[in-house]
Amino acid sequence: MGISNFPASLQPIIQQGFLEREFEQALRSRLGYRMVADRESFSVGIGETLTKTRAGLKPSVTTPMAASTNTNLDNGLTPQGWGVEQYTVTLNFYAATQDLNMVTSRVGIASQFLQNASTNGEQAARSLDELARNALFGPYFGGNTRVLTTLATPGPTIAVDDIRGFTTVYVNGVQTAVSAANPLAVMVGSNEYTLVSVTPDLSNTTTAPTGISGQLTFATDLAVSDATAGNPVVAGTASIIVRPSGRPTTAALQAGDSLTMSVLLDAVATLRQNAVPELDGAYNCYLDPVSARQLFSDPDFRQLFQGATSSNPVFRQGMVNDFLGLRFITTNEAYVQTAGVASGLAVRRPIICGKGALIEADFAGMGAEDVAPKDALVSIIDNVAMVTREPIDRLQQIIAQSWYWIGGFCAPSDTTTTSTTVPTANNSNFKRAVMIEHIG
Repeated sequence: MGISNFPASLQPIIQQGFLEREFEQALRSRLGYRMVADRESFSVGIGETLTKTRAGLKPSVTTPMAASTNTNLDNGLTPQGWGVEQYTVTLNFYAATQDLNMVTSRVGIASQFLQNASTNGEQAARSLDELARNALFGPYFGGNTRVLTTLATPGPTIAVDDIRGFTTVYVNGVQTAVSAANPLAVMVGSNEYTLVSVTPDLSNTTTAPTGISGQLTFATDLAVSDATAGNPVVAGTASIIVRPSGRPTTAALQAGDSLTMSVLLDAVATLRQNAVPELDGAYNCYLDPVSARQLFSDPDFRQLFQGATSSNPVFRQGMVNDFLGLRFITTNEAYVQTAGVASGLAVRRPIICGKGALIEADFAGMGAEDVAPKDALVSIIDNVAMVTREPIDRLQQIIAQSWYWIGGFCAPSDTTTTSTTVPTANNSNFKRAVMIEHIG
């Protein structure tokens, strides 16, 4: 396929790069979540799933050696190892196409050709951003849910709104299904129990975005006072979720539980306690416009910048400077939940991310030299392939404009970062982001 096979009115557009520019400009739409991903190349010929292993740290040494033990070839030292953890990325294929009929669109063929490219680019950007959002939020919802139905009498099994974060534990750095041999400590109400089995519901009734309702079974009976509808169910390795007024669950949020500077700083403190590195000097805070509007109405926030509204970029650009340790990025893709909360209320979810919170794996074989003839019109823009096909139908009238992406996203864990290596670290499996839930 060559340029000569396209209509004369389109050849200058293709040769001068107008087509790629239209697609690229749309791909740079500031949706948000994909921006935080560290990009890795997924090599050709290694299968559809990539498992990577990350090394942990060794505990600090604060006890001096005794002179009497400094003997023999080992000097009295016992070799120490460092822990490992694994994360897995699965390749998937995503694509879409659009046709341009050169006869029916003859009047404005050039502009429609470019418009198709722009529309395809916007669709690709939004699709990848939602994939990134789903991969990022999933683990950070994990291990936080509530009891759905009060037990009539003490028993080992309860129904919960979301089983994410309860189905697996890390054993020697590898995710392993929860079982009697590999249990998980879980706080239900006011007491800790040992989880040994998880069963998803056949009919999903969850109110959490992309959640999975199900049953949790413990090694011992739960007290009715703990297994009461609405009580929090929190895994010992749960991700941290910050809510105004210390609300224990999403359903417990009330009108007036708005986003404030205090809540944001609590989230920043959690990231810093876990030694999460910043992104160019600050943490990225992804939030929707309503969340941002609430923050700018917060008295503490307004007092902090009182008298600086005419010159400070916080108010002129909506970006918080490094003083707060946050960089705001507004997006329309943030999760908004109306189910499971009081009538007329909506739960909004800003998320604050540090470096390494998300990984994007792009298949290295997407390039034109790998999958298409040398003269094919396949351009790789921001790791997305844009394909323009000449008219090959019987009447040679229909041009196909398509895009595709082969890759995957995942949020890596940090189970090897514990209080023995970072004294202020918590027990969360996933530490590089903190989700906030508030009413808005």
